[in-house]
Amino acid sequence: MDIRVLRYFLAIAREGNMTKAATLLHLTQPTLSRQIKELETQLGKKLFVRSSHSILLTEEGQLLRKRAEEIVEMMEKLESEFHSMEETIRGDVYIGGGETDAMKQIARIVRKIQASYPEIRYHLYSGNEEDVTERLDKGLIDFGILIQPADLSKYNYVNIPAKDVWGVVMRKDSPLAEKSSIQVEDLLDLPLICSRQAMKQTFTTNEFRNWFGEHFDKLNVVTTFNLAYNAAIMVEEGVGYAITLHKIVNTSSDSNLCFRPLTPKLESGLNIVWKKHQLFSAAAGQFLEEIQSSFSES
Repeated sequence: MDIRVLRYFLAIAREGNMTKAATLLHLTQPTLSRQIKELETQLGKKLFVRSSHSILLTEEGQLLRKRAEEIVEMMEKLESEFHSMEETIRGDVYIGGGETDAMKQIARIVRKIQASYPEIRYHLYSGNEEDVTERLDKGLIDFGILIQPADLSKYNYVNIPAKDVWGVVMRKDSPLAEKSSIQVEDLLDLPLICSRQAMKQTFTTNEFRNWFGEHFDKLNVVTTFNLAYNAAIMVEEGVGYAITLHKIVNTSSDSNLCFRPLTPKLESGLNIVWKKHQLFSAAAGQFLEEIQSSFSES
């Protein structure tokens, strides 16, 4: 299967129109149509449903789009790594992570490396643990930032010298906003918005379940989320109270929201991880060297 044809296919999928895609690719429409027809013949599956105004992906087309995006992204990353194999270290470093204040630690290391290697570029991908580890396992990113507890058995890792504090994000007009911290009893019977990672069994057998104790199975969880931005919208619209990490939701003076920490305090450590036996580009290797040096000294 030709990577060039996969790029053609993705262009059509994005544009939803053969003519627009052909113009974007600097091809004639008959040439593009022929390439896609040959791809469908090769795969033995129909990839598009064509109408007079648009082109829609079939179920098989949707699967190919997901895989083609991964293949093209991997090829671009590989090409970038080979282009960076020169005396001057340049290239790309791909980092995935959830919403955490620990990104400040990563930013400081990036700034330090920039002083010596200004031609290294950094690409950040945001997602929850499942999203990040999936991309890490497929080689689409070099490093992942995981909030503890997380399954680290498949990875090498370094502890990040930071802790994320758990608490409750609520509207400023909530009665709970008058409190300086939140206890278990304050949350019983309230509509709660919790991260999917926090509700996973691997997590609930540890800090989160232990903090709620016998009340955990009685919690009124009305919504789960993987990114706190969406949780904040739910809170702002009065859906419930979000249990999340400090500083990942805007609770500044111009916001309608506020954050109150849990008491007793509930904290989560963080790790930066990479695949075992990973072969790094020169740029990613330089980043790893600085990570190990900086964090081992902390």
